[in-house]
Amino acid sequence: MALIKELLPSLPSLVAVGWNILLALGLWFAGRWLIGAAVRMSRSAMNLRKLDPTAVRYLSSSLSVVLTLALVVAMLGHFGVQTTSFAALFAGVGVAIGVAWAGLLSHFAAGLFLLAFRPFKVGDDVMAGGVVGRVIEIGLFGTTLNTVDNIWTVVGNNRIFGDTIQNFSTNRWRFVTIKVEIDAAHDPDQAMESLLCMVRLLPNVLSDPPPNAEIVEFRAGTIIAVSAACANQNYVSVLTALNRAIRSMLIDQKYAAPVPSVGHI
Repeated sequence: MALIKELLPSLPSLVAVGWNILLALGLWFAGRWLIGAAVRMSRSAMNLRKLDPTAVRYLSSSLSVVLTLALVVAMLGHFGVQTTSFAALFAGVGVAIGVAWAGLLSHFAAGLFLLAFRPFKVGDDVMAGGVVGRVIEIGLFGTTLNTVDNIWTVVGNNRIFGDTIQNFSTNRWRFVTIKVEIDAAHDPDQAMESLLCMVRLLPNVLSDPPPNAEIVEFRAGTIIAVSAACANQNYVSVLTALNRAIRSMLIDQKYAAPVPSVGHI
């Protein structure tokens, strides 16, 4: 009973604190729901205007971050925290974080440049930051790629922007090139003609530009480069078919591989 009597005077304060906690949770979840609705509405509006999917995703992510920060400031103001002093504190913390997280800010800046210069867009097949894959999203700090072996990969924007970018989807077609080495005793012209006849019969190989075969190097034998053009989406199938066809042709026509010479001291 004595404990209850001691707690009774502070009971209104405890109830007030409990209500404030419940109110804060309610404001947070309601605010997050409204932010999600606003982001969805803005994304729908941008899609109706047929904006680029890359820009739509980037702007939607930015809007979500800005509105979430505004929600935090509004909640603090509602519970009596001076937002002006909080803004000053937030600015100071932002400077400190900016100094400490210079790399993160550089990723953010690189994302803006990627969006402005458009070396690739969502859906393109690229090599960016040393990773080969299809662009899924260009985010605030990193770009998401799905690699050819179906691995979800996020690469920092600064690493992408500071490295070589290859976009395999920009041009209508691309070359598949395979090097073949035959023994020096074989006639390379005859081998190249046989290779070209075989390549022309392969599915998905374009006739314009036509397949090509040239001598590119001499080692223990003669090295011939065989090139065939194909649409971007057929690159892997043409590559594997070309490898198989070359191997079958070399075996059928008994083209021997060169035997490395062994020197004697």
